Amino acid sequence: MRVMLLGATGLVGGLTLPGLLDDPRCSAVVAPTRRPLALTHGKLQNPVLAFDALPASPEWARVDAVICALGSTIAQAGSREAFHRIDHDYPLAFARLAQAQGAKTYVLNSAAGANPQSSIFYNRVKGELERDLRALGFASLTLVRPGLIGGERTEVRRGERFALAVLGALGPALPRAWRINPAAEIAKALTGAALAPQPGEHVVTSSALVG
Repeated sequence: MRVMLLGATGLVGGLTLPGLLDDPRCSAVVAPTRRPLALTHGKLQNPVLAFDALPASPEWARVDAVICALGSTIAQAGSREAFHRIDHDYPLAFARLAQAQGAKTYVLNSAAGANPQSSIFYNRVKGELERDLRALGFASLTLVRPGLIGGERTEVRRGERFALAVLGALGPALPRAWRINPAAEIAKALTGAALAPQPGEHVVTSSALVG
């Protein structure tokens, strides 16, 4: 299978990429980025482009499945408008691009509280993306909904770091749905859903991502 990976430079995407490259079921990984990846591999294609101006029907977009691990925070993006563009508009634009080129499967790293009616802006944007992807009618759509993600990020997220410390200390005393979701477990779920797609819509909850 040819798989498009969005967000290859992030925490979850950075762990998903080597798993795809090592998997014999995957013949090629297309990882569009805004800056070139440091990694080179015989199975890796790395189109470098402006996400605001995607080409109409590029050859590299002919994939079987899309994994989207693209995401940000309002603080990192700089504004609500920029966050919405990164976490909703870009994933949806790539979905349409790949589907037009024949992709049948889309796997999204979403969020535990995703809901288009949520009063929390972050959760509302994630829910709007799930809703809009659902409307595209992929043969297989998997929504992976982690809670707090555990792993080493390149950027500092102070609130997240504090929450990770608290939840990590409480550990097994917490219900599974409240525990930390290791980024490696999320990457594994994303890869599995893309390379062994099941018809219809599927949701992977945070409790299934504890490890």
